[in-house]
Amino acid sequence: MRKLIGFVLTPLFYLSFSVSLLLFHPIQWLCLKLGGYKAHKRSVDLLNGLLVACNYTLFNRTRFIDNKNIPVGRPIIFVANHQSTFDIPPLIYFLRRFHGKFISKIELAEAGIPSISFNLLHGGAANIDRKDPKQSISEILKLAANMKTNNWSTFIFPEGTRTKNGQMKTFSIGGIATILKKVPDALVVPIAIKGSYLMVSYGMFPLRPFTSMSWEVLDPIDTTGLNAEELVKKAEEIIKQKVEG
Repeated sequence: MRKLIGFVLTPLFYLSFSVSLLLFHPIQWLCLKLGGYKAHKRSVDLLNGLLVACNYTLFNRTRFIDNKNIPVGRPIIFVANHQSTFDIPPLIYFLRRFHGKFISKIELAEAGIPSISFNLLHGGAANIDRKDPKQSISEILKLAANMKTNNWSTFIFPEGTRTKNGQMKTFSIGGIATILKKVPDALVVPIAIKGSYLMVSYGMFPLRPFTSMSWEVLDPIDTTGLNAEELVKKAEEIIKQKVEG
């Protein structure tokens, strides 16, 4: 029965999602041209708020558990598990005060997807070519330099790919280690994402309705005496305990 309802509601979700992207593409362009980074960021934040609201067309619950103890005005590496494509809008919207940027595949930035590709190209993301290690490192170092100069943050999914069953994959240290070399005083904050894999448990069509999903910002990790590998391992253990415990 749930899957049948999904067939009915999923077109409404994709319609509202697509209209939001199409509507905000020219808005992003105007904001960037007329108001620069600050205005552009506000448009991106508002867009992602609308994308989060699209979940209501499926009667899905998006619960974001913020952590008001996380300081603003310093570089932060948010480390999260990855369960679905739809993990991203809540992170951007609810943590907008931290100016978080993503490390993304260059193909996505060049795909011409309304709003999404434009933001990746002009919003400060690191768009990496996985076939070109030199270019990838250069992009990540550029992001790290912006984090240091502008007190930006970054969102990293160290699993590298999305889980299909909610079970976490081993975290990779690559991007995190590169950023920490450039910004050694960056705060490392784990985020536990639960339930979003269920939304796509039938595939991308139909999407699963009446699904409860949560994003929980955990306490920063004490990095004293830890190298990058140990730090990533600790983040993995903390998140895994929340997600699978």
